[in-house]
Amino acid sequence: MPGFMLELNRRRKKNKVRKQLEAKRASGKVWSTARLLQSLQNAGVDYGKDLLVHSAMSKIGYIEGGPAAVVDALLEAIGPQAHLLMPSSPVVTLQAEHELSTFEVESTPSKMGAITEYFRSSVADARSAHPLEPVAVKGPEAQWYVRGHHTDGTSYGPSSPWQKHLERGGQLLYIGTTLINSGTSLHAIEDLIGWKNFSFEVYLPQSKTYNVQLAGGRNVSVVSKVHNPATSALRKCDSLIPLLEEQGALKHVTIGEAPSLLVDGEKFKSVLLEAYHKNGVTMYTPEGKS
Repeated sequence: MPGFMLELNRRRKKNKVRKQLEAKRASGKVWSTARLLQSLQNAGVDYGKDLLVHSAMSKIGYIEGGPAAVVDALLEAIGPQAHLLMPSSPVVTLQAEHELSTFEVESTPSKMGAITEYFRSSVADARSAHPLEPVAVKGPEAQWYVRGHHTDGTSYGPSSPWQKHLERGGQLLYIGTTLINSGTSLHAIEDLIGWKNFSFEVYLPQSKTYNVQLAGGRNVSVVSKVHNPATSALRKCDSLIPLLEEQGALKHVTIGEAPSLLVDGEKFKSVLLEAYHKNGVTMYTPEGKS
């Protein structure tokens, strides 16, 4: 489909969603910070535990206060000693096709939705410097979370917030989205297993070099692997949901009006590592090797 047609379709969808949300507001179906907080608590978000959030704001319903209300509720749900993490990637294409003259840690917008951009620009204490999959973090150890992410050679390596979050046993919350749309922690599992010996060629052989302006203004060149589009086309991430649910690592919840997933990071990691080593289970072969 031509680019102008894709853009026209996007605008039509946005206008339709906007009208639906306005109708909900007019009918009094409004989500405040207090109601969202109750929804998060009812879902099982743990106070004092780090929380990584993927989100689709329009799925929640009409929110009084917009993205700020959602972020305020999330922070209140986990408390001041825990960490709130959100993706803040500028990438809207396949990684192999992504071009950006300079990724500026302090100012390049997140393309992962309105909640993430508000969080990045107005709330987060730090943002990691990887040009493809940066993460914004709020919390007392935010700098630890983001330190070294751009030095790993991939987006999901041992210095990434993606792996650090799993190591700390945090929760993952997918608000109005699922694993197929927000599979970054699955990629962290692949890197944890070891992408060089992984059962699929996850990355293209040739790395790409990106210009990154670090917080404070210093420019560095970051070399990173990018995903192999042929392998990416094989993803069946949501087909892992039954396994994760059966093993107690994932449950279906509702946040506002949004069908959502709440995941135990520690169990998520252990279940997927064991399933890979025992049966060859991956996001490309969710049923295991035949």
